[in-house]
Amino acid sequence: MTVREVMHAHIPTLFADSTVRDAVDKMDIYQFPALVILDDDARPLAVVTEGDLCRAAVRNDGVVAIARDPAIAHATAEPVTVSGETEIGDAYHRMLSSGLTILPVMEDDRMAGIVLRIDLMQAMILDAATDSR
Repeated sequence: MTVREVMHAHIPTLFADSTVRDAVDKMDIYQFPALVILDDDARPLAVVTEGDLCRAAVRNDGVVAIARDPAIAHATAEPVTVSGETEIGDAYHRMLSSGLTILPVMEDDRMAGIVLRIDLMQAMILDAATDSR
């Protein structure tokens, strides 16, 4: 099974000028623990996680103090990505070994979606159950 089969294709994203407030609002509304920050050509610039924002809030006297900051200022630049053809087990191991929360999926040099660790865990369990039949 490939990442393309389990990825979220319609996901919230941010742009370089999005603020921490924008990130918090989208994480809350969509219940995603992290968001990809895209350039104008839908290529990932960075990933910002709830953990990134919490650490920034601690360093800066609270989340209110950073609410107007660009989210990218607190994000991880040059995120690890995979292609849609990547096997789910390979993507899962890449996420575990790198401590990643989400993994952007690339198609034709653009982000096509993302996968979460839980998506991959569920897919591997379902795939194993199907194989054992």
